[in-house]
Amino acid sequence: MRPTFMGGLLAAVASVALVIGTPAQARLDYSGPAFNILAPGEFGGLPADQYSTDQGQLYDALTPLEGHVTMADLSRFYLSEKFGVHGPVVRTERPKPGLTIYRDQYDVPHIYGRTRADVMFGSGWVAAEDRGLLLLEGLGPAYLATLDVPGINPFSLVTSFRSFTPSQQTINFVARQENVLRRAGRQGRQVLRDLQDWVDGINAYEASTEQSGPKLPKAKLTDAIAGFAFIGSIFGNGGGNEVANSDFLARLEQRLGPRAGLKVFRDLREVNDPEAPTTIKKPFPYDGVPKGPTPGAMVIDPGSESAAETTAMSAQEASHKLASNFIIAGHKYSANHHPIAVMGPQLGYYYPEIVMQGDLHGGGINAEGIIAPIAPYVFIGRGRDFAWSLTSADSENEQQFLEKLCNPDGSPPTRDSHFYFYKGRCRPMKFFDAGLLGAGDGQPARELTFYETVHGPVSGTVTVHGRPYAVTLDRSTRGDEPAGEIALSELDSDRVHSPEQFFRAINHFGTTFNWPYIDSKYIAYFSSGRLPIMAKGTDPSLPTLGTGKYDWRGWLPLNRHPHMIEPRSDILTNWNNKPAPGWGAASDNYGYGAVHRVQLYRGFFKGMHENDDVSIMNRAATEDLRTVEVWPIIRKVLDGGPAPSKLAAEAADLIDQWRADGSSRIDLNLDGKIDAPGAAVMDTAWSGIALAVMQPVLGPLTQNLEQMIPLSTTPSFDPGWYGYVSKDLRTELGMKVRGKFSRRYCGNGSLSACRASLWAAIQAAANQLVATEGPNPNLWYSSAAAERITFVPGLIPFTMRWTNRSTFQQVIEFTGHAKQ
Repeated sequence: MRPTFMGGLLAAVASVALVIGTPAQARLDYSGPAFNILAPGEFGGLPADQYSTDQGQLYDALTPLEGHVTMADLSRFYLSEKFGVHGPVVRTERPKPGLTIYRDQYDVPHIYGRTRADVMFGSGWVAAEDRGLLLLEGLGPAYLATLDVPGINPFSLVTSFRSFTPSQQTINFVARQENVLRRAGRQGRQVLRDLQDWVDGINAYEASTEQSGPKLPKAKLTDAIAGFAFIGSIFGNGGGNEVANSDFLARLEQRLGPRAGLKVFRDLREVNDPEAPTTIKKPFPYDGVPKGPTPGAMVIDPGSESAAETTAMSAQEASHKLASNFIIAGHKYSANHHPIAVMGPQLGYYYPEIVMQGDLHGGGINAEGIIAPIAPYVFIGRGRDFAWSLTSADSENEQQFLEKLCNPDGSPPTRDSHFYFYKGRCRPMKFFDAGLLGAGDGQPARELTFYETVHGPVSGTVTVHGRPYAVTLDRSTRGDEPAGEIALSELDSDRVHSPEQFFRAINHFGTTFNWPYIDSKYIAYFSSGRLPIMAKGTDPSLPTLGTGKYDWRGWLPLNRHPHMIEPRSDILTNWNNKPAPGWGAASDNYGYGAVHRVQLYRGFFKGMHENDDVSIMNRAATEDLRTVEVWPIIRKVLDGGPAPSKLAAEAADLIDQWRADGSSRIDLNLDGKIDAPGAAVMDTAWSGIALAVMQPVLGPLTQNLEQMIPLSTTPSFDPGWYGYVSKDLRTELGMKVRGKFSRRYCGNGSLSACRASLWAAIQAAANQLVATEGPNPNLWYSSAAAERITFVPGLIPFTMRWTNRSTFQQVIEFTGHAKQ
């Protein structure tokens, strides 16, 4: 049973000295200022308690400070990320001899073991204690994340409390992946031991008198392997959108002709836009626009996707999320010449939060940060003398293949055929029974079955020149999930003390993430992933012919991944933007254009402290990207001619004023409204502005483009049409533009027609606001209540102001380094 706050506090004050202030502890920790926070809180059970939302309240209190965060604010609104307990020990647990878990005033567990096995056991104990509800709902669906079952978004089953019972065939599929770790030698065998100790800790907690809620089924090693696939399936995969791209290209060619249609498709894909902001400046060519003929790239008959394929694509799109950010200033900018960082993953706002905090020590383990409760390791956080984080990279580790259908008797194939051509033979597809999906969302329980080929699960069919093909999805990490655990084991085990060692460790990670590194001297960056080398004659944007001739040619080696130690700029920033010049956008990524939210990270100066770095992040978290980066270009076009009315002129002026005041979307007085009338104008006018730019050329295909990339993703400013509008209007104005589009879109190339259409969009927005908000423009407001953060799936009533910050966030600096 969890003790009351005061009872635990009074009982535990005497034990504080056991974990803080000792010489041994000081030798472990080379950090200077070190803070972190996890919203809404460490506890994730029911009923919610004071530890469920206490950090959420601190998180929310930082938001209105915008770009004016002080050093004192860091201590007020963050928790310490120094090793050990800082403050009172509120509760102490001793699950077994050799293991002690100290709970601090925010209920964060500090796990101390005599041996490594003790620490791993303790991490499992805490996973069951703090995230038992999440494990209860998530371990079944986690098996689905390993399989890529067509039409299923595994994480949506967790948030909708829909169960999944894996079949023996699925359990065997996951169990075979233990061999991935066995083949990895000593490191892999250590991970297997760690995972078993972690599983034992979960089961021990469930069997203890501490457990008072719903019981978990007995955990198994396969649960840990399946669970690890979850994080990658949501945040660490890219690509897999090739059939949708092919359909879009086919429609463009129908409308504009083959040559012009392909050029417009290349414009909109922005595979390698030279204006796209990148984390590092050194080029790393990969997955660009192909040169020469592409006989292995398939253009489908437009509209030929089967219903099953359409459903599968929708589920896959819903399962991919872009998340997280980092802002790192090197020694040239830091006031004391030690690099400083604010960084963390944006995992979404859930209760229970899908990660938990932890501080692990013993048996060679020294790490603090967040633990995904599907493995024992701190996967984002800090070691003795370095810290790391990640952001979703969305690099192409998934690719759709088109399997040429056949019948073994030589009869003409139909879409129902379960045979396909591969390496000159007509082969049978493999039938897979994944298991039982429980009832939910108004649907009855059903068995999940699918067919698969050598290239992965079959999601549906299309036709090419009238001939049927099966669509399959090949994911580079399918069947190879646990390899990434080696990276986390290395980071936690006091074996990484330099950027080069960090690169070698992270290269074990098969899913696609951007990884920043910081120590007392260096800043560094690496983009991970088991990334396929595509065959000559293919196009990463389009589905690949699956006959065997165009199969993948191996994996990208470490030295060809984007990486950098201490860049000349001495600044590293990433908010899911392009890693490096020449790095192609994955087939599902239309957002590597000229405008990206990472451009909101600005204002670096010599002599910075940690609070200055946090201020840059906190200001950008509520800024309107359209107003900061795109509106000045729109305004230049508008200024070339008179406004159609006084009302339209006033509306445009309100956006000018909002931009001059900082373009913040914040609701400072908590009246439920964004504190600027200009926000109401931009929110209402943007759709019309974006359509005015693109629709003259695309016509009805504008809707198809919206399916590829939304017009706007307010207020998060994930990829949207911002770069399209900026690049085209700058071209219209005759400004310097790198990587110009193949044609002018707005006004179909007529600047005067373009200007008239933009003013029309402003006028239409003003008319709409008069009808809904009244005739006084100074009283027009957008709703801030609609943007207020709630915690999915609605188990707690706590909410927060909108801000686009990391769910878990570190603020850290190191002032010393361990001897190697």
